[in-house]
Amino acid sequence: MNTHKNARLTYLRRLEMVQDLTKRGMSASDAGAKHGVSAVTARKWLARYLADSANGLLDKSSRPEKSPRAIEPHVALAIVKLRRKLCLQAYIASYMGVSKATVSRVLRRAGLSRLSDLRLNEPVQRYERENPGELLHIDIKKLGRFEQVGHRITGDRTQRARNVGWEYIFVAVDDHGRLAFTQVYPDETKISAGAFLRAAVAYFAGLRVPIQRVLTDNGMSFRSALFAEACLELGITQKFTRAYRPQTNGKAERFIQSALREWAYGHTYENSQQRCAALPIWTHFYNRHRPHHGIDLVAPISRLSMSRNNLLTLHI
Repeated sequence: MNTHKNARLTYLRRLEMVQDLTKRGMSASDAGAKHGVSAVTARKWLARYLADSANGLLDKSSRPEKSPRAIEPHVALAIVKLRRKLCLQAYIASYMGVSKATVSRVLRRAGLSRLSDLRLNEPVQRYERENPGELLHIDIKKLGRFEQVGHRITGDRTQRARNVGWEYIFVAVDDHGRLAFTQVYPDETKISAGAFLRAAVAYFAGLRVPIQRVLTDNGMSFRSALFAEACLELGITQKFTRAYRPQTNGKAERFIQSALREWAYGHTYENSQQRCAALPIWTHFYNRHRPHHGIDLVAPISRLSMSRNNLLTLHI
């Protein structure tokens, strides 16, 4: 029973009042005065007691027994069935003879308000190349330059940097070991993309990891002839992600999320130059010291196939 704080009668006091009326011979006026209610209220609880015994003294739901405006269950089921056939809400309302608000309310409860809610979620397909260098994920993240501490840190949106420009973070992540390489460029043109590819291949070659394939999105810089020539020159096969499927390049996307949270927005920087200077330091920490949940909580560098002595040297 959910009795409000100012209630005159609780269940036990109702029972006591009814017993005063039935067993002790008190009048409705006297019993009501004793318990702080009117005689009408005392007779009401007595009538409920006589009809349903002690259960009649319990609080009843305030919901009406009948709701004339409520739709029948079979109508609601029909609305959902039509929605699953990709029918629009206006059509369903006209076909079923109900209001658009009713259709909207039923579909909202069923979680089918938007047509996108009817699409089946694609099963998650996780994969991992067997050896380092078999596949290199490359992606770009656009970040705004700034000359003072931004609103993400201060919380003051009135002092936002204006017309400072942009900088582009190129990232390359090895599919097997999650080892990452990053560089900052002033643009995302095909020239910058080709230069980054050569720098990334040289970085992994220094770790004795030859790159065989590269996976990129369908951006203009990666679709350019200049980038294709760089891949051909380096002996790399180029692959593209599926259109509108960023999860295809998920390892690079996930690395960017970590970088934004732990590097870009995880510290206070006076300006974007200071932030860029911190990127190699954070990438070194990510590669050689930070546990990675996707590879059994080990650092990415530990998954490279090299001797123990070389591995310890790379951790310095």
